[in-house]
Amino acid sequence: MPRVTPQHELDLLVALIGTEPVGVAIETLMQKLGHRLQLRTLQRRLALLVEQGRIERLGERRATRYRRLPEAAAGQATVVAPARQPLQAPALDDVPLSAQGAEIRAYVSQPRHLRSPVGYRLAFLEHYHPNHTAYLPLELREQLHTLGRSPADQTPAGTFAKDILNRLLIDLSWASSHLEGNTYSRLDTERLIEFGQAAEGKDALETQMILNHKQAIEYLVLAPDPARVQTDTLIALHAFLSDGLMADPAAVGRIRRRAVEIGGSVYLPMALPQRLEELFGIVVQMAAEITDPFEQAFFLMVHVPYLQPFEDVNKRVSRLAANIPFICHNLCPLSFIDVPQQAYVDAMLGVYELNRVELLRDVFVWAYERSCQQYVAVKQNLVPPDLFRLRHRQALAEVVAAIVRQDEAAMAEAVTRRMPSTVAPAEHEHFVQLVLAEFKALHTGNSVRFGIRPLELAAWQSRQGTGTGSIQ
Repeated sequence: MPRVTPQHELDLLVALIGTEPVGVAIETLMQKLGHRLQLRTLQRRLALLVEQGRIERLGERRATRYRRLPEAAAGQATVVAPARQPLQAPALDDVPLSAQGAEIRAYVSQPRHLRSPVGYRLAFLEHYHPNHTAYLPLELREQLHTLGRSPADQTPAGTFAKDILNRLLIDLSWASSHLEGNTYSRLDTERLIEFGQAAEGKDALETQMILNHKQAIEYLVLAPDPARVQTDTLIALHAFLSDGLMADPAAVGRIRRRAVEIGGSVYLPMALPQRLEELFGIVVQMAAEITDPFEQAFFLMVHVPYLQPFEDVNKRVSRLAANIPFICHNLCPLSFIDVPQQAYVDAMLGVYELNRVELLRDVFVWAYERSCQQYVAVKQNLVPPDLFRLRHRQALAEVVAAIVRQDEAAMAEAVTRRMPSTVAPAEHEHFVQLVLAEFKALHTGNSVRFGIRPLELAAWQSRQGTGTGSIQ
């Protein structure tokens, strides 16, 4: 009985051929495979893949080359991707993969010396046309819209994110940091965000990374105007996320001015600063033109890290930027809860080295389904938002901070003296009670909401002679 070729070996061969858009000679394939196959064995496998419609043969004799067929043509082949089951639990510690995703993973799992070095390919961006090209098929986007619909879908932009902000701060800060190798547990993250308690035995940079995420998320959710996909917003996200983490402090919130490398990858990003800035503007403009929030989010997750516009923290920027369309459309946010780090890393390597998005799409869809599962209970138990507090949030912060810094007791008279002009006379009493209620709940862990440093608050509490201030 003839030996059956394992499917993963065929997938690997297709992935190798796919790295050369114009086709690849059989001698080159032998080299890429490290001469692990005999020539006749390789020829048989190539003939099988041609028969299945996954690759095509070009030329004759010495000029023969093999080229991977586009996904649309390959869809007619004998071997096709099985139908994807929504909300399917991962096998072991992994994300369920499509056939195309498995091909990509087989390729990027090889040692680096077996993968062809590549640079930035402008054609990858040029071939995308907003609202005509789609990385996420229409049927898939419709499924995601159904999953992500929130009780706040008819309310002003950003309402749902504000409603679940406390949960989102913890989930997204922890999960996004975890994808970068941060060892904080979710419980450690909760204690840090809620009470300002840094976990014992953790590196200070890990603590900083979590707090940076918190500030960046608050910036997106609590901005007076809804966050938009624009260059200023992404640069601000980088400034928040990279604060205190860059070797060169001047690189915080700035397009990079030097070449960078990506650990574990054979991809070399573009190095010219002027060209980088121009392309960054084009990427963001193209993303802003995309009308579907899921396609827009995924485009940002693909093309921001691929361009590598900043010296570091590019993937973190892309993950938070991907939430902008969800915030604006009151959809369930993408928290990246439970996403295996290696699956995400492999998916990004597929984008970097192959310009293929199928593996990242597998991760994105599964991650969004997981996020929606996480927030089902939150959706069902939402407390109606305090619209008065939201409307006067900035004035509230200014009054609280002024009372602390002027070393005054938290009393109604002190609040009344500082009554903002934006508060109507009929609402004065309500505003006073709101400020006094904030002082009752004020502690070092949440004082940063008002721009008050922990040492400032501690000194004020000490002078007032109470742990929470003198409240009357």
